[in-house]
Amino acid sequence: MNPYMILDFIRLSLKALSERRARALLTTVGISIGPLVLVMMSSVVGGYSDYIVERVTSLGQNAIAIFPNENYKISDEDLRFVRSIPEVARAEPFYSTQGTLKRGTEEIRVSIFAIDYTLLFEAIGSLKISEGKIPSETELLYSIVGRKIAFKDSGEQYFTLDDVLTVDVPKIDGGKITGKKSLNVILGAILEEYGGALIVDPDSTIFLSPEAGRRLLGMRDWSGIFVLAKDPSFVKAIVSTLRSKYEDRLQVIAFSAIAETISSITGAINFINFSTSLSAFAVAVAGTAATMITAVMERTREIGVMKAIGYTNSQILFMILLESIMMSLVGGLVGISLGAFGAHILSSRGFSIRGMGLTFVVSPKITSNLIVQTILLTITVGLVGGALPAYRASKIPPVVALRYE
Repeated sequence: MNPYMILDFIRLSLKALSERRARALLTTVGISIGPLVLVMMSSVVGGYSDYIVERVTSLGQNAIAIFPNENYKISDEDLRFVRSIPEVARAEPFYSTQGTLKRGTEEIRVSIFAIDYTLLFEAIGSLKISEGKIPSETELLYSIVGRKIAFKDSGEQYFTLDDVLTVDVPKIDGGKITGKKSLNVILGAILEEYGGALIVDPDSTIFLSPEAGRRLLGMRDWSGIFVLAKDPSFVKAIVSTLRSKYEDRLQVIAFSAIAETISSITGAINFINFSTSLSAFAVAVAGTAATMITAVMERTREIGVMKAIGYTNSQILFMILLESIMMSLVGGLVGISLGAFGAHILSSRGFSIRGMGLTFVVSPKITSNLIVQTILLTITVGLVGGALPAYRASKIPPVVALRYE
């Protein structure tokens, strides 16, 4: 089949579609639903999945956090055991609590972590200081604060270096919370904006030295132990050793394992979304087939004339299929465009984790693979939906077609 004949078929297909505008438009709308859902949902889920996984792994793929379960206290013996594991590079205890920071007339919720500063910056390599410097061991009252603490949401800076921050924290007496107390710390450094990371949100956290945490917070018992493996490949072995030793007395959280879990969950969500989209594509196949069968019936006499002047069965088959595919492609392009637009609107609303007070606003992940996959599925709709009508059209005897009214 030469190129000129293909161009003629394209022209005939466009003319046929334009003559049945209402029917072609409704079929195109039906076809566009599948690509719209597939592109919108897959890109949004993919965008948030990649962001959360990147945030979690940025905490350190060789990092492990250990927390005591209820009625269990981490002791020096536990710390020595963790440090004795051959695959462990460093293990340091930390204190953590929640507080309310007074910032003028407003109060904001903050996290307080008392942890070895060198371990903190070693574990979270992307954590950077924008103003100030890391406090020395003797500067117990000095702290490192996140961006959201020093700056308002509008971008206006509220706290500057050497300002005193007043934070209401739980008052602990005999290992129990008996009320609240005010804690005053000095702002020694401000971190660059980091972004939430599920387990810890550096932007809304006040970091203190371990000794400052023990004295200022009044906490005698460690909140947990932060562990760095010598290599990310050792993480599973360390987790296995700790869980076999302590069973349900300690919670052992590996950040790389969380990332793998998130990836598995989003993979399942994408599969469900793809399966749902296939339902829409299946409906589109039925709609396309119905439209093309009706079109073939209306054009029976025209097909007879074309056969009478020399068109072959294969050329008639190609012409009808081309018409079906072109209608599907238009629907696919419309669906992809609307899906991309809808994905940006959906992503702009953000994703919130209420229990942690984190909100993520991430651009949708619209990849070339997703677009190609959607277009191929759309073409398949045209091929499958138009196959039977095209076959029936190609088999119509010219004499019968010419007598058809």
